[in-house]
Order: sequence, then C-alpha cells, then structure tokens
Amino acid sequence: MVTAPMALDALELARWQFGITTVYHFVLVPLTIGLSPLVALMETLYLRTGNEQWRVATKFFGKILLINFALGVATGIVQEFQFGMNWSEYSLFVGNIFGAPLAFEALLAFFMESTFLGLWIFGWDRLSGRLHNLCIWMVALGTNLSAAFILAANSWMQHPVGAVVNPETGRAELDGIGGFFAVLTNSIFLHAFAHTIASSLLTAGALVAGVSVWWMVKAARAKQDFEARQTWRRMTRFGAVTMIIAGLLAAGTGHAMGQVVAKEQPAKMAAAEGLYDSTEGAPFTLIAIGNDEDSTIRFISVPYLYSLLATNNPNAELMGLNDAQEMYEELYGEGADYTPNVMTTFWSFRLMIGLGSLSIAIGALALWLTRKDRLITDKRLGTAALWSVGLPFLACSFGWIFTEIGRQPWVVVPNLGDPMSEVYMLTLNGVSPVVSAGTVLASMVIFTLLYAALGVVWFVLLRRYVREGVHTQTKESVKAVEKAGAEGTPAPALSFEY
Repeated sequence: MVTAPMALDALELARWQFGITTVYHFVLVPLTIGLSPLVALMETLYLRTGNEQWRVATKFFGKILLINFALGVATGIVQEFQFGMNWSEYSLFVGNIFGAPLAFEALLAFFMESTFLGLWIFGWDRLSGRLHNLCIWMVALGTNLSAAFILAANSWMQHPVGAVVNPETGRAELDGIGGFFAVLTNSIFLHAFAHTIASSLLTAGALVAGVSVWWMVKAARAKQDFEARQTWRRMTRFGAVTMIIAGLLAAGTGHAMGQVVAKEQPAKMAAAEGLYDSTEGAPFTLIAIGNDEDSTIRFISVPYLYSLLATNNPNAELMGLNDAQEMYEELYGEGADYTPNVMTTFWSFRLMIGLGSLSIAIGALALWLTRKDRLITDKRLGTAALWSVGLPFLACSFGWIFTEIGRQPWVVVPNLGDPMSEVYMLTLNGVSPVVSAGTVLASMVIFTLLYAALGVVWFVLLRRYVREGVHTQTKESVKAVEKAGAEGTPAPALSFEY
C-alpha cells in the first residue's frame, strides 16, 4: 500500500495535532474564565441580600465551574508537551520570550486560582461569609490573570515587540526589562484580552441562562411555582443580562481588534474578506465560495463596509492578498506562499460573528419572554434554550481558528512596524527536524482518543449534574434553611453540598 505523502508529512501532522488539542482545550477555557466571576457575583448578592436563592445558584453553578476547571487543567498540560516535542525549533527560537509570561501564568495565576479554589470548596460553613466570598473572587482574578499571561504570549507571536535576535545564538531575546513591559502592553494583546474576557462572559451567561430556562420550564410544568419563579427565572434574567452586556462588549472589542489586525496583519484581514486586489471603498461580502481569486463566487456584498469597519473611513484603500504577497516577498524573500487559507479564514470569521450575534439576540429574547414576572412554560423553548448554550462555545472556537489560521504561514508574524527586525519565523521552520512523522501521528492519535474520552467524561458529568438540579424547593423549605442560618446551626444539606 502506498501512503500519500501528505498523510505522513511531519509538519502537517504537527499542525493538525496542535489544532485539535488547542481547539478542544479552548472549548473549556472561556467557560472557566467567564463563570468564575459570575459565581463570585452570585455569592456576593447572597451576602448582600440574604436571599437564599442566590446561595442555591452559587452552589449549583459553582459545581459546574469545578467540573469545567478540572477538565480544562487536564487538557491544557498537553499544549506545553507539544511545544517541546513537535516544535523544538520554534521553542529554541522563542523560548526566552515565551517562557516569561508562561512562568508568571504558572507561578502566580494558576497557583492563585488553585489555592483559593480549594479554600472555597472546603470553606463552606468553615470560613466567614466575607472571607469565603473573597476566595471565589480571588479565583476569578487568578483565572483572568492566567488568561492574560497566555494571551500575552500568543499575542507576541502575532505581533513580536520588545525582542531582538541574539546574533551569536540566533535566538529571540527580551530587550531588557523594557522588552517584557512591551510584551505586556502589546497592542494586539490588550485588544485580544478585552475581547476574550467579554466573549468568555457571554459564554458563561449563555450557560446560566440556557440551563435556567430549561429548568424553569420543567418546574413550571410540574406546578413548582416557587422554584420556577424564585430560582430559575431569577437566574435566567441574570444570565440573559450578562449575555447582552458581554455580547455588546465582545462586539465592540472585536471591532477595535479587527482594526489593529488589519494594520499589523493585512493578509489575515484580506483573507477574512477574500480581497485579492487592493481596493478603495472595499465591500464586505456575506457569503463567498472558492479558495482562489479565479474560482471565488460572491453573494451579497455591502459596498464600502469593509473599509469602514477596518479604518472608520468608507473610502479607505485596503491591501489585497496579491499586494500582500508582493510586500512579503520583497521584505522576506521569494519562494514562499504568504497567503493564508482564504476560505477557512473567511468562514471562521463570519461564523464567529454570526454565532456571537445570535447569542446576543437569544439573551434579549429570554429577557423579553420573562418580563413582568412571567415564566417560560413552552417545552420547545426549554429544549431550544439548552441547545443554544453551545452557540458562544462555537463562536469562541471559530474565533480561535480565525486567529491561528489567519496568521499562516507564520508561526511568529513579522512586525511590519519594524521591517528591519529579524524576529519572525515561518511555521515550516518551527517544526522539530528529528521527530518523525510516524511519532507525531502516534501521539496525535493517542491525544485525540484521550481528549475524546475526556470530552465524554466532561459531558456526562455536566449532564448528570445539570439534570439533578437543586431539588424541589418550597417556601417552607427555604424558610427552614434561612431560619437555621439565622440561629447559627448547620443548614439542612442540599443535594449538591460539597
């Protein structure tokens, strides 16, 4: 049997392995980033109001946070393994840069979130209310700091600043303390961080709202009016408001980020529009089919919109892929194809925007349907709400695919603001020269199967816990819990007590 050369190409296999593991890991990450501050806010509202329903919600969604956090840690470890095994040339070149933010992430952020998460889990009824609440806020801070350091490292690959190449070692190194400060104030990083946090809150809000609508319908149809109204309707509106605010912030930060990317990585944004020739007043195309200039068929183009979105000027000239290719050839040499995969970039960009926008609309619909103390009782709406939880997850994943595929063929994109800089690297130059394609294939199969198993575990745990709910509550049972708390005696155990 003859195997196709592409099937055993170490570079392509290493790219596939990195893409599979990264996208899978990134499915879990936004929920942890977004849900930790929401759970902290729920507990704060419980302390401020004394309303038992906020305590119930804190524990219910807090356990979902714990399940997601545990699986996220397990899947994230593989990322660093891949850098060392499949991308040794890349690791050698950027190790001095990449190591600094990742070290801060592990020693500061991850240590903080893990420590305080443990205190929060075992601190119920052992720590004072305020101290216990502080623990979950510290978890939220640690989680977001972790995201910041990882995004700083990734953003440096998108826009390398604060670094120079050591002529003796041929490796990129930080340009002193100021170089590290430049990495942490990188324009790409600042925009990516704001956009990621907003998108993560949208994801978490969708989960809170979707699960709550599903349970609201079940409780209302079972005539458990108190639980439906006081617990699930309250949490539906909490999640829906989060979706709307976070979604609008995600749209705003995404727009600002797109303008920076259009300036620093013109080929990526040209591919996102499928723009081959530099054009004044460039249109925005809603649908296109084809992966090259001759075969591309466009449907529904809005004149001037792409120029307006990219520069705030509807008549601005934007660089096309053909001119970007000539520019890169002039600066970095001929013989390479500097054009990213156009259709993957084009569609991932639109799916990210479309699914994110749909999530905002669903949040607004949930808020409208539950106005004036109304309940959602339609079983079909409950099921649809549960399925809609996946939309922002998909939007985040397509956003990550757009970010990573759109920068190809670079693993470290050249800084066009400093064309004399030697800090850049083609993806094909970053792969390990001594790791065979068979080894990469074997590890990819193992990791894919392992991740599939972890995915099943993650889904089964979440499904089981969500279906368990908070058990039926009545006014009398809630009053008993509140009375026990006021008298300083242990509250009756709930089904989800740790």
